[in-house]
Amino acid sequence: MKPFATRSRYALESLLVRGLQRLAPYVSMSSVRSGGRALGRLAYYVDRSRRQIALENLAHAFPGRSAQERETLTRSMFAHFGGLVFELIKFGTYSREEMLWASEVEGAERVRQAHAKGRGVLFFTGHFGYWEIFALGHPLRDEPVSVLARPLDNPDLHRMLEDLRTSTGNSVIYRQGAVRHMLRDLSAGRGVAVLIDQHLHSADALYVGFFRRPAATTSALAALALRTGAPVIPVFSLPLPNGRYRFIYEHPVDPPRAGTPDAVREFTQRCTDVLEMYVRRYPDLWLWMHRRWRDDSPEAPVTQLQESVEAETDV
Repeated sequence: MKPFATRSRYALESLLVRGLQRLAPYVSMSSVRSGGRALGRLAYYVDRSRRQIALENLAHAFPGRSAQERETLTRSMFAHFGGLVFELIKFGTYSREEMLWASEVEGAERVRQAHAKGRGVLFFTGHFGYWEIFALGHPLRDEPVSVLARPLDNPDLHRMLEDLRTSTGNSVIYRQGAVRHMLRDLSAGRGVAVLIDQHLHSADALYVGFFRRPAATTSALAALALRTGAPVIPVFSLPLPNGRYRFIYEHPVDPPRAGTPDAVREFTQRCTDVLEMYVRRYPDLWLWMHRRWRDDSPEAPVTQLQESVEAETDV
């Protein structure tokens, strides 16, 4: 059983989110965005440890920027993620028609062309922009996808978030048995969505460059793509005025040529480069408060993940 303090915190968090869900239908998205951003800016001053992580990460990523510029960027980043939480709750109360009104799409033809290949589609992004809102809106214009996710520590919030994630037709894949599930979805022509910007300690981690520093990154995306031939499409969601969003389906990432040495690493690097390009364009929309770069985890052999994919292929 969790300690009393933890259970009390979980209960308070759940009560707050349920209260916001009840209030959300009566507040405009613009007001929700403004209020959330204000709370995020407050968190910048309160959460000293995450503020320091963000400032250190930004100093490495943008050494040419002044300390004042990096502090301004960090405040803006905190504001964005404060708004994101509230906007996700608000967006989840929308009808399908309201979700369609609140979003516009760029690159939809790329998804249609990818599905036409009949090998499923791998979508990837990072903790950037409005990725959860993108996932909710995707099935309104295309087929639902399976989203690879990590369970939340708070079981009540976990159930609420899973209900939200699946409310428009998507399904959620958790790590146990994930390779088998993803292969089955791809073989059935479905889409699978993966985040590629979290530090990993697991067997499928390998180091690729991200802002000129080695970062432990999942090799699952590249290994699955190379094994199945599924197209790999980067996706991003940006804010628009009046509480609306732009969903972007980028050009598919080209796989390495057949016979390329260490093809999984090369493909993973190409995908990471696309994410870095967007983070450089909109640095205040990425999760700089996450310890993305660490040196406390040795790299596992990529072949371990490849062998797992090979073993599951015929299931």
